[in-house]
Amino acid sequence: MQTEEMPFWQQLTLTQMSQAQWESLCDGCGKCCLNKLIDDETEELHFTNIACDLLDLRTCQCKDYPNRFKKVPDCTRLTPDLIDEFHWLPASCAYRRLAEGQPLPDWHPLITGSRSAMHAAGASVRGKAIHERHAGDWEDHIVTWPL
Repeated sequence: MQTEEMPFWQQLTLTQMSQAQWESLCDGCGKCCLNKLIDDETEELHFTNIACDLLDLRTCQCKDYPNRFKKVPDCTRLTPDLIDEFHWLPASCAYRRLAEGQPLPDWHPLITGSRSAMHAAGASVRGKAIHERHAGDWEDHIVTWPL
């Protein structure tokens, strides 16, 4: 049972949320749409500043969200049954934060009511990413700022 004093993300576990509540957790930062590299020797995950070509680099939203899995077969669908695998998401990600028992960041759209605070805080990929088609050698694009 939800109370009006506490928002749903403080009352429900990720697995208890409705689909609409789950989707609303996404802050729209675009960090999960950045390509990652895995070191063959150490299996360490490295973020790049190379965004999926479907990501609008200004709005940080997918240009074709309903058809993203058809157009980008290796696009990852975040679902509650994958919570144990959320360690690859950036530390600012609401899904990861809630899975780890942390609060949403102060700039999160569910708290502020808009995505402008997130962009103003520098928490999105806006102004920091390039598309795959312009990247060249991906190893030259490893970055630490998404973390």
